[in-house]
Amino acid sequence: MEVRKLLKIFVMSDYKCNILCTRPLDESLIHQANSRKIRIDIVPFIKTAAITSKELTEQVQFLQSKNITVVFTSMNAVKAVAELLTTKPDWQIFSMGGITKELVIQYFGRSALKNSAKNATLLAEKIINEGDCKEITFFCGDQRLDDLPETLFKAGILVNEEIVYTTIETPVMVERTYQGIIFFSPSAVHSFFSLNTLPFDTVIFSIGKTTSAISHSYCSNKIITSEWPGKEQLVHRALDFFTT
Repeated sequence: MEVRKLLKIFVMSDYKCNILCTRPLDESLIHQANSRKIRIDIVPFIKTAAITSKELTEQVQFLQSKNITVVFTSMNAVKAVAELLTTKPDWQIFSMGGITKELVIQYFGRSALKNSAKNATLLAEKIINEGDCKEITFFCGDQRLDDLPETLFKAGILVNEEIVYTTIETPVMVERTYQGIIFFSPSAVHSFFSLNTLPFDTVIFSIGKTTSAISHSYCSNKIITSEWPGKEQLVHRALDFFTT
C-alpha cells in the first residue's frame, strides 16, 4: 500500500503544471498534454439534456418538410434536432464553426451548409449579408446568448426560436490547485464559481468574449480568450502557454 502511495506521489510530481478542463476531451488531447508533462483533469460543471416532449417532436417533424433557413450555434442543438427527425430535411443551414459545423455536415450533408462563422455575431452578419433572408429558425438551448437573435432582429430578420435542450449546472468543490482552467461557456463559469475561488496566479482560458467577461466578473485573474469555437484550439493554446 505504501509503495503504491509513493508511486502515485512520484507520478503526480512529474507534471510541471496542472490544468482543469470543464468539458470532456478526446483522449488524444490528454495524451498530448501528458507528453508535454502537463496534467489535465476533466471535471464537467454543466450537463445538457435534449428535450423530447411531444410538442417539440411534432414541431421539428413539421419543420422537416419545410424549405426553411436554420441556424445552429451549439453542437447540442444539432444532436437534439437530428434525434427528432424522421427524414433528411431540405434546409439551408448557417452554423457556428468547429464541432457544430462538423455535426451539421455529418447529419445534414455538406450541401445543406450555407455558411459558418467562428462566433455568433459574425454568423449573424453573414446571414444579414445574404440579403434575401427574411426569417430563420434558431434551434438553441435554454441558456442561449442574445448576440445572434438581437443582431438579426435589428436587421429586420424574424427569428423563430425553438429550444431543444436544457443546460443544468453541476458544481463541484475543487481541492487541487491548478495553474490553468479552461471554460467553454458562461454556464460552466457560473457553476464553477458558485462553489470555488481561484488563486490569483491561475490563468483562465475561455472561448468567446462573453465567457471571458463572465469570468472577469468573478475574479481578476489573467484571461486568455479564443474566438474560435473548437475545443482543440483552446486546449492547444493552453498547452502552448505553459510550454513556450
